[in-house]
Amino acid sequence: MNIHTQRSKDGSAYGRPKHAHDAELTEVGPGTPCGEFMRRYWHPIAISEQVTTRPQNIRILGEDLILFRDGSNRPGLLTPRCAHRGTSLYYGKVDEHGIRCCYHGWQFDVEGRCIDQPCEPNGGAPRRDRIRQPWYPLEERYGLVFAYMGPPEKRPVLPRWEVLENLQPGESIYLHAYTGYGVGADDTVKIVPMNWLQNFENIMDPFHVPMLHTRHRAIQYTPEAGHLPDVTFEYTDLGINYIAHRQLGDGRTVDRVSSAMMPLVVVVPDQQLAVTGPTTYIRWLLPVDDRHHALFHAMRVPAGIDGADVFQKASRPMPMGDSTLWSEMTEDQHQTFPTDWEAMYSQGGITLHSEENLANSDKGVIMLRRLIRQQIDAVRNGKDPIGVSFDEGALSRIVAGNYFRPLPVE
Repeated sequence: MNIHTQRSKDGSAYGRPKHAHDAELTEVGPGTPCGEFMRRYWHPIAISEQVTTRPQNIRILGEDLILFRDGSNRPGLLTPRCAHRGTSLYYGKVDEHGIRCCYHGWQFDVEGRCIDQPCEPNGGAPRRDRIRQPWYPLEERYGLVFAYMGPPEKRPVLPRWEVLENLQPGESIYLHAYTGYGVGADDTVKIVPMNWLQNFENIMDPFHVPMLHTRHRAIQYTPEAGHLPDVTFEYTDLGINYIAHRQLGDGRTVDRVSSAMMPLVVVVPDQQLAVTGPTTYIRWLLPVDDRHHALFHAMRVPAGIDGADVFQKASRPMPMGDSTLWSEMTEDQHQTFPTDWEAMYSQGGITLHSEENLANSDKGVIMLRRLIRQQIDAVRNGKDPIGVSFDEGALSRIVAGNYFRPLPVE
């Protein structure tokens, strides 16, 4: 018998096989199965007020792009290499009509049309009409800029989320983006250096809540989270929900509903169990490339409430039992009081799926991966994945929230 095989059976690390990640589920570049699936949806890429006439380098789904707003207030998303001779439009000058390359002044509007070639006779007319700088369509809603990077003929409508619609007098939408909040870190992290799936499937893992966030070393959210839940999982028209049923020490019962919706929408209720009823908070994940992603947050805020304060309290674990920021913790404190960040980041840039040994408590993760794979197959076979709509009047609804059952009557 081969000694490597023998030692493997004995549990020795020596001679173990080389393991790999699941490329179909995780890789998002152009032409990849998951990348084509992701490109059938709109993705948030920036907070609207932060998109100005100063060009920005931005990386989305493994593609390097230039984001800007022209002088007519139209946002544009173009490939960086000027169609003339390849100089980056990052160094371009923006005016009312578009962006002008610094090298020879070729100008492109927000849809990539070449509208001026100043070094050519007649400004390049009419031959300039043959030139098109590759571009992607953008739309703005809820104070965010969304991009669609898929087949033009398959472009759906930009979703409307019921929870963010019809604001009442004094209400507002608090926005936060390019941050480590939501993965256990803080604003010192702008781009999360791990594959998007590690974060997305964490939402469908209710059993890490009592263990990591309560029982491991410290109570990071609320003591009630330490009660091991009885969990129900269900597929929906938009993705998957879990309902964590907990019997609390005071005799109450709470049903905590969390949602993961296609392609990368997360709706998680208040971790402290202080807010009852449906949540007013949405989180989007944006794959930057195979080993990085970004986070976008939108929260409906009542009149007179500080959205930033509510957001930070709701999304930041407090492993030290005080106001210590994640970035202020020492390495010893990170090891002693790990958050979602340490749990997920330590898996690597892309976890090695072939090394996993999934168990009963991983049911939500298994169901979510199966659902994503089904949508990848649907796109591969020429169908539309779930969650895309071509109905301008459609509203996307969420059910996530904390629902307390009344105390039994004596």
